[in-house]
Amino acid sequence: MWPYPNRIAHRGGGVLAPENTIAALNAALGYGYHAAEVDAALSRDEVPVLLHDASLERTTDGNGCVCDYSVDELTWFDAGERFAPEFLGEPIPTLEQALRACAHWGIWLNVEIKPVPGFEKQTGTAVARTVARFCAKNAIAGDRVPLLSSFSVVALEAARRAAPHLPRGYLVSRIGPKWRRTLEHCGCASLHCEYHALDEATAHAVKDAGFGLLCYTVDDPARVRTLESWGVDAVVVDRIDLIPPDEAARGNAAALEPAVSAPPVSEPLWTRSTREPPADDPNRESAGVSVLPR
Repeated sequence: MWPYPNRIAHRGGGVLAPENTIAALNAALGYGYHAAEVDAALSRDEVPVLLHDASLERTTDGNGCVCDYSVDELTWFDAGERFAPEFLGEPIPTLEQALRACAHWGIWLNVEIKPVPGFEKQTGTAVARTVARFCAKNAIAGDRVPLLSSFSVVALEAARRAAPHLPRGYLVSRIGPKWRRTLEHCGCASLHCEYHALDEATAHAVKDAGFGLLCYTVDDPARVRTLESWGVDAVVVDRIDLIPPDEAARGNAAALEPAVSAPPVSEPLWTRSTREPPADDPNRESAGVSVLPR
């Protein structure tokens, strides 16, 4: 039986906030979501940070590859203004900072291991160790433990070796004939697939084999109902304002009506530092700010 929430906010907060930021997780919470998917890449000094792309250009004011910068350098980039001016100064968080915020807010995480090509093993290892260390230190267990996932078999193998007790999911854009063999080889608990790639027969086959089944990225309430009728356990959602998070909504058409508005969110857990960037920082003039716990 799937022990996790059935509706998961994509990249932290769907399309309503800068992806893979603390602000995104805050947005998810505002719409009642207590589950989010985030992407974890590796800095030059092998610290996992939240970032989807290998390059910084699309979502931040930086340039180049994430692996070219130390974690301290990455915290100065602005990850918010490209999304909207009101998010100016929103930084790239570390995975540990995201885990801390989610533990405080009661948000369960699906952490996608997102390696830069050539760094699959290192990224899988670092992400798994970071999550395992945080869970052990904060007594997080059972269905509150994050689920790791990746398109990379090498990353999943590395994560398994580093923290075999953490649950893992195998991500695919299409479902090939060897899906079961790969899941078993990597010790995965679930298959995560692009929803267009799934048909009812395959959904039943995955479930009959004893695996969890997750689909991404679904923003049509009718499609959610169809997928759930096939036995899909969870859907990853961009439009968290249209697809409500209510786990009791399974089979309840009324619960899939668009949300009218988000409930208010409590004061953010994070404040921004006003410290100056290093004098030799090439991005000093446009440096962002770091995220620090109160």
